[in-house]
Amino acid sequence: MSRALEGIRVVELCEIMQGPLAGQTLGDLGADVVKVERGERGDAMRTLDREAVENGRMSSYFVALNRNKRSISLDLKTPAGREILHRLLAEADVLVHNYRPHAVRGLGLSYEDLASRYPRLVYGSASGFGATGPLAHKPGQDMLAQTVSGLARAVGDPRLTSYLNPTAQVDYTSGMGLVQGILAALLERERSGRGQEVRVNLLDSAVAMQMLEAAAHTLYAEHLNWVTQWYSGTFATTDGVVTVLGLFRDNAVRLICDALEIPDLSLRPELSTTELQARNKDVVNEVIAPVVAKLSTEQALERFEAVDLLCAPQLTLAEVLRHPQLAANELLVDVDVPGQDRARVVGYPVRLSRSRADVRRAVPRRGEHTGEVLGELGYTPEEIAEFGRQGVVRIEAAAHSRS
Repeated sequence: MSRALEGIRVVELCEIMQGPLAGQTLGDLGADVVKVERGERGDAMRTLDREAVENGRMSSYFVALNRNKRSISLDLKTPAGREILHRLLAEADVLVHNYRPHAVRGLGLSYEDLASRYPRLVYGSASGFGATGPLAHKPGQDMLAQTVSGLARAVGDPRLTSYLNPTAQVDYTSGMGLVQGILAALLERERSGRGQEVRVNLLDSAVAMQMLEAAAHTLYAEHLNWVTQWYSGTFATTDGVVTVLGLFRDNAVRLICDALEIPDLSLRPELSTTELQARNKDVVNEVIAPVVAKLSTEQALERFEAVDLLCAPQLTLAEVLRHPQLAANELLVDVDVPGQDRARVVGYPVRLSRSRADVRRAVPRRGEHTGEVLGELGYTPEEIAEFGRQGVVRIEAAAHSRS
């Protein structure tokens, strides 16, 4: 099978999610990804899953983001460690990092430091709030980006003033945006022969997620909220929960009443328009809820779909992971995890007809491939062993650590 990025080498200097997701995606598409981990703990994601670590297992968070990579453990504060990194970069196509600007400059790894030395290198940087400006110093964290960007205030429930989504939605968006930029830069390099810098940050990504809302505000000073401005209802059934949406329907309440074979509530003056139905949805739902409660989820969905209403079952994550649609989409993949059973995780959600993403490498132990990668760079076994004695690299972690 042809892999889209076969022959591309990526050096990943990343922790947590935003950067590692980008590295993993490039690896899924066929790139050789070398993950450089610093210090005794390596990527902080290795220890954030406390339950796994306390039971001697690999962090599920790390497993989710680090397949298809080789790990080397390197002390970049030492001259020898930086020299090893530069040997890697001399053969690399892409560097990805999510260090803060001052840390990158301190290591001599800014784009300005590397651009002339490695003119074909595509330099991908991910940050929290950007490389310059009043918030550039702040560390990147998904929920902080939600807070600053307005996402936390864009809630559909008028009883709430703000809401933080516990899922790292901005990290995911930003990481995949970084992949998009890197792929564009690699394509452009085929014409120009030159690399370039690709920058993303959480704040911009979070605001970009609200592009419709931003346009409504900047053009007309309107506040767009799809939940509050259209009718919607969430109802318990005999065996679950369903959500019904009135979007793109002129009279959603009449359609719901038709579906449930009850008198048309839209004939009431307070429910006669789309705007009034959205504003007074609680009045509608008080009538609808006991009717739907007598139906199974399947029965309710059949009725709503028969009148062309947007509707779906409200599933838990555990339920959707078992859903046959997910199996049909082939989203979940199995990866090997050192010292324990194989793990089923979320794969790359984009499908290419010929160059499909696949799993070629297990999730690595910290520093597992240090000797292998340094050998490829031309270092002798004696030199590698001496680096280990000096603490420049950590080789013992590869053989003994389960993290």
